[in-house]
Amino acid sequence: MARYTGPVCRQCRREGLKLYLKGDKCFTDKCPVTRRNYAPGEHGQGRKKLSNYGVQLREKQKVRKYYGVSEKQFAKYFDMADKMEGIAGENFLKVLETRLDNVVYRLGLASSRAEARQLVNHGHFLVNEKKVDIASYLINTGDEIEVKSKSTQSAKFKELVEGHQGSVPQWLNIDTENLKGKVVAEPSREDIELPIEEHLIVEWYSK
Repeated sequence: MARYTGPVCRQCRREGLKLYLKGDKCFTDKCPVTRRNYAPGEHGQGRKKLSNYGVQLREKQKVRKYYGVSEKQFAKYFDMADKMEGIAGENFLKVLETRLDNVVYRLGLASSRAEARQLVNHGHFLVNEKKVDIASYLINTGDEIEVKSKSTQSAKFKELVEGHQGSVPQWLNIDTENLKGKVVAEPSREDIELPIEEHLIVEWYSK
């Protein structure tokens, strides 16, 4: 399935909550979810009771859109998590959290995951001092992520440094002055702020 290229705010409205796909706009009164908290389309205001299938589907789609991954990638990550020791649902979310684009966003080096994905694809980041331009690259504990020295002089990253609030998850450390971050632990379930019922996704893939 091709990547969605339409208005991203429609995706948030479809799921009925903020997925933080638009960066700074999501934190203002201009956020469409705040102004029109119902699904898009002419029948969007009509509330329908979902079947168990529909509830599971919506949960899967919500998480997929939140992290910005394709259906194929999403299924691949679940298969990977299902083979790991521990609880499949929690392992699945941990795998999604360790994508490079998500780590860049979590470090505050991009205003949204979509922007993080674009910056990674354009080669602005190093992982353990080596250039990595694959947004889906999975980061491990102990890895160091930094903005390439040539890119640190750009207005974009200078703006990010000035506006950085210094709040990152406990499994990450950030050196704002040098635009460097480090993964100090595995992400925990409590680090994920979006309300997710991962057991519904497990049920979806267990059919």
